Formats: sequence, C-alpha cells, structure tokens
Amino acid sequence: MLVDAGLCATTAYLSVFLRLGFLPDRETPIGVVIAVSIFIALPIFRAAGLYREIFSQSGLQGIVGIGRACLLYAIPFAIVFTYVSIWGIPRTVGLIQPILLFVCVASSRVFARYWLGNVVTGAPRLAHKRRVILYGAGAAGRQLAGAIAPSPDMQVVGYFDDDAALQGSVLDGSTIFAPDDMAGVVERLRADEILLALPSAPRSRRNEIIGQARRANARIRTLPGLMDIAHGRVAVSDIRDLEIEDLLGRESVRPDPQLMGRNIHGKTVLITGAGGSIGSELCRQVWALGPATLLLLEVNEFALYEIHRELIARGDETAAPAGRIVPLLGSVLDEARMRSIVEAWRPDTIYHAAAYKHVPLVEHNPAEGVRNNVFGTLALARVAAQCGVPDFVLISTDKAVRPSNVMGATKRIAELILQALNEASAATRFSIVRFGNVLGSSGSVVPLFRQQIRNGGPVTVTDRRIIRYFMTVPEAAELVIQAGAMATGGEVFVLDMGEPVEIHALARNMIELAGLAIRDEASPDGDIEIVEIGLRPGEKLYEELLIGNDPTPTSHPRILKANEPFQSLKLLEQSLERLRRLLDTNDRTALVEELRRLVPEFRSETGAVDWVQLETGRNDSTSRNQNVA
Repeated sequence: MLVDAGLCATTAYLSVFLRLGFLPDRETPIGVVIAVSIFIALPIFRAAGLYREIFSQSGLQGIVGIGRACLLYAIPFAIVFTYVSIWGIPRTVGLIQPILLFVCVASSRVFARYWLGNVVTGAPRLAHKRRVILYGAGAAGRQLAGAIAPSPDMQVVGYFDDDAALQGSVLDGSTIFAPDDMAGVVERLRADEILLALPSAPRSRRNEIIGQARRANARIRTLPGLMDIAHGRVAVSDIRDLEIEDLLGRESVRPDPQLMGRNIHGKTVLITGAGGSIGSELCRQVWALGPATLLLLEVNEFALYEIHRELIARGDETAAPAGRIVPLLGSVLDEARMRSIVEAWRPDTIYHAAAYKHVPLVEHNPAEGVRNNVFGTLALARVAAQCGVPDFVLISTDKAVRPSNVMGATKRIAELILQALNEASAATRFSIVRFGNVLGSSGSVVPLFRQQIRNGGPVTVTDRRIIRYFMTVPEAAELVIQAGAMATGGEVFVLDMGEPVEIHALARNMIELAGLAIRDEASPDGDIEIVEIGLRPGEKLYEELLIGNDPTPTSHPRILKANEPFQSLKLLEQSLERLRRLLDTNDRTALVEELRRLVPEFRSETGAVDWVQLETGRNDSTSRNQNVA
C-alpha cells in the first residue's frame, strides 16, 4: 500500500508535467491531486483484492485485475478533475493520471514477481534450466507453460502443434513449429525434452508423435488425462515419464450404463481372488456401481487387507450409494466354507477370478494347479448352483485355447465345468469371459521388464518371435462386467484384444522410453542389452482366443461370443473323478495324460518338470547308487 501511495504521488507529478511541459510550481495545487488520488485508489485497490495477491505467482490474470481496479479508480478521479475541475489543475490530468497509474502499478507487480521468484528464492540462471518444447499450443499447453514459467528447473523454448494456422506464430515469446522437422527443431533449440500436452488426442495420434520424438532422440514426457486438465490440476509435478501403457493401450469404448449396473447395482456381489490383478480391479469398478453388499474373498491375507483398505478409503469419493464391504478369508477349495458364505449372504452375482495363472509355476507344480483351478472352480460353481445364485461369471484366459501348458488345460476344464453345470442347472446362469494378457498384472512381462531396466539390464525375452495380445486391467474388468450382464447361460465370451504385440519390440520400446539406448552388435556402447533365454516350460509363441472360427458378434463392439463344444455333466464328472484320484500320486505323466483325455486339444511338449517328482527321482537314484556301492 505504501508503494501504491508513492506511485499515486509520482504519477500525479508526471501527469501534470506531461500536460504543462514543466514540473508543478508553488501555485499548482499538486497536493490536492496526490491526496485525492491516494484517498480514491487505496480503498478501491484493497476492495479489488490487489493486496491479497501473491506477487511471486501472479501472471496475466493479476494484470487484468489491476486493470479492472484502475478502471474503477479512473471514474471518480476523472469526475473530480475533468468533469468538476479544480482550479490550477488541467482537466486532462483526470484522464492521463489513471493511465499512468495503471502502467506503474502493473510494472511494480511484474518487478515483484521477478524479484521474489528469482532473486529471493535463489533460482538458478536460465542457462541451468532444462530446455523443453511443448507439443500442443492449445489450452493444456498454455496452462502447462504457465505452470512451468515460475519453475526453477525448466524453461519453455518452443512449441509444436499440428494446426497449420498456428505454425509460425509466437506464443509467450516462443515460436510454434510444425512437427515435420522435429529432429531439426530439437537440435536447433538445444531442447532437452518434449512435453506432450495433448490430453484429448486419439491414442493413435499420440503414438505417432511418440515415434517422431524417439526418432529425434528427444526424451518425451506427458501430462495426465483429460479430466485432470478439466479440473485445473495441471502443474509441473503432473508431468510424468511415458509408460509402455501409453503405447499399447487403445481408445476405450464408452461402457453401456445398463450393462454395467444390471448385475451389480443394489445387489450382493461376491468376487473371488479379490486381491489379484483382475480381482482387485473388479472390486474397484463393482464398488463404484453401488452394490448393496460387496463380498471380497481372498486366500492371501495381506492382499485382502490391501484391497479392503483401498475400497474403504474410496467410500467418500464414490458417487454410488454407500453399501457394505465384507472381507472374507478363505480358499475356493474349501467347499464347506464356500457354502457357508453363499448361504449367509445369498449373492446375486459371483465373479470367479481366483486361479493360479502363472504358466511356468503351474507347470512346475501341476497337481496344485489342477487342484485350485479345476476343483476350486467345481466346488464354488456347485455351491452356486445348489444355492440358486442367479449369475456366475468365470474369468478365463486365452491360454485355455488349444493349451500347451497345464495352466491353460486347467482353465479349459474350468470352462467345461461351467458349460456342463449350466446345462444341468435351471437356477444359475453360468458364463465365461476369456481374454489375453493385461498390462501391469502380476504375471505380465511389463513389470518384469520395468524392473530389469531399473536394475540396469539385461532385459530377458524368451523368444524374439513371441507375440502376445495386451489390454489394460481397467478395460478388461469393465468388459468382464458387461459380458456377464449379457449372459443367458453357457456362453463363452471372448474380448477383442486389439492388435498383437511382438515381445521383443515391446522390450525395445520400454528401453527407449526410459531414455536409454539398446546395446547390441550395431551399438556396442548402448545402455541395456536384450537377451534371448528360450521358451519356458509350457509357453507358446502365439496365443489364440477361439477354438473354432465362427465367433458371434454381440451388442458390444469388443465382446464376441464363441461357439464351442462341451461334455455333459455326467460324462465330465467321471473324468473329474479319475483326475481327482491322480492328484495325490505326484505322477505328472499320468496327470497330463488325464488332462489330455479331458481336453483333446491339449498338446504338452514339456518333459517332467514337477519339482517334487524331480526331487523324488533324484533321491531314488542316489539311494540306488549307494546300495550298489
């Protein structure tokens, strides 16, 4: 306020000088001009909030606020000195002085921002800041530039934008360039990185831009999603490194609200494997849809604790009606426990996500894989049918199609169990949803590659020819819910997984996105090497989603319905009984032969890899050698 009072006095002298051509003399009542200016200006400036402004953060909006306050000030000031008039003071002073006051007050704030933002805080010189180019000169780009402006770490040196009308223009002192010559612009401006400020751009276009930036040898980072922009939460801290999900993900299809809520809203829902990758995401999405009661079943105590705590914390944020969350410890193998849970709560919908899914681990422990995936599913499904649960949805896998491993064979048998039970049960609609790999899941290669890159390599791929389909966990869970709501009973729903991805190319992309170079024969000085280690037991080069070739489309563009054969419950029970008797023998050969009888498409080329069987054979061999000796 003292500074503004001084500026009122200074601009009063200047306005008279500009009008008369000389400084005011004793006969000029300049004191009246100063007194009136201070008496009018300070209360108006205070009411307009100019003295609540944080100078170090004020920008264009601060200048607009000053202009608004000075306009309010100019009206009474002009009335006094121009309309009414004071003897000895030229009338034009009433017009000149408010203009000068605006210029001086605005300049003082700009100076304050510079002084407080750089000198007082000891910010480094521009030469030490990272030079960044923003891709996107739209609202998000301008907002991000404003957030970067006071940053002591970064300096915006230019923009890229696809809009030809903007190219060549200057925004906040920086030129907007066409992205065609990205490499040349990056080199010319000595840019350290490119910040992607296109939250609403289609993913295909974002992938093209990311490819251009990588070819320009520029590190590229991105902003969060569109909703963060809409809520004004863009800040320098929101900038993040690009993840492989930014490349592999695809445009989501808006979910059908009726399908999403049909089996969930206001109902009791049971989710098995609630602490797993898919199970936990199902829990999040189901809870957001407003069930009356959500039952979380998990055999892993810590995983159950984590998802329960997360959902309780989300309770205040969700727009859905408040329901009840019940965490339940238990294994689906315990049929008595399953019966007590189902009879106590009478769930309307069961999502069965509990399973052993890691191919090599199940291959090395086949009996446990069969026990959990086959007989755990049988126990829970049988209880659901006997208790009249309306809907039962099994989460299956693409590895159940013409399986080459025990895990895939067990999941195919689980599908057969549900199809047979659906034929025999009038009360329960059993359905299956089959899909491939999900990004970031516990069994996905993405977290493995990420950890290997963090450790400095090497990144290990089983075979450079191997191909997989990928889907994000939220999209998979969303489609599972909608597919289950379409079920009339016995369907095998297949999710459209998009384009296949070469795992070797995936590894290369992840290394390059981390800002590192690949070390190979062509680039011996690179950072990280990709090592081929050979296929693991039971692993296939290519995964499939259909046994037959005649899928039926549904009302959802990403959900298909497979038409596949199955056995009657009576025949299946006989085979399952033989399989049950073999579980305690630790004879992998006999177990695999029985799996082949149940699943004729099962083709296992893996030898004896059961850890217990191998160790038993080793001990027997040692004993025989000792006896001979």
